[in-house]
Amino acid sequence: MTVPALLDHVVIAGPDLEVLVGWFAAATGVTAAAGGRHPTGTANHLVALTVDGARVPHYIELIAPDADSDIVPTTFGIVDLPGPRIVTYAVHPDDIAAVAERARAAGYDPGPVTPLSRRTPDGSLLEWTLVRAADPIPEVPFLIDWGTTPQPGLGDLPTIELVSFTRIEEDPERVIRLNATLGLGDGATAEVVQGAPSRFELVLRTADGTLVTL
Repeated sequence: MTVPALLDHVVIAGPDLEVLVGWFAAATGVTAAAGGRHPTGTANHLVALTVDGARVPHYIELIAPDADSDIVPTTFGIVDLPGPRIVTYAVHPDDIAAVAERARAAGYDPGPVTPLSRRTPDGSLLEWTLVRAADPIPEVPFLIDWGTTPQPGLGDLPTIELVSFTRIEEDPERVIRLNATLGLGDGATAEVVQGAPSRFELVLRTADGTLVTL
């Protein structure tokens, strides 16, 4: 089993949220719960992840354009995606500002420290801090800190078992080198393995024990 120690969430994006949620449900038998709307013109649904039967602070975010927003989102290249795709993932180090500073000193700029928020369906405000470049390298994780907001993966969400999450790369050394600039230690980020085409691979176990690879 390969699970990044500091995994926060895996991002699966698509051009249509209803289609994306239906695709995930058809593949796994789990219908993601509505998460909320973002001021950037996106909306999401969420599924919490378990590891070895235990709840952990990991989750899957299904994200797509917000059908009720006039904003055309640019995040993750969503509007140009032909269908559902694992586009990136987030990790949650203890001090994201320090990690960002360390990465810049090592030659990789992960982006500015930015406060963000969204409203849940019940109107609650969730706030977090993000480090993500304007033109990110998606195979390198972005950084997140939930501060005083409860981490969504531990909330009241449908769950599915996480078996493994890896990055398959034609040139693995490049991604390994970039991940190392974050200085998070071995196993903190997704394992990078050689293969083609370059992609993320997420393996889940359904309620009846079936393994599903996305």
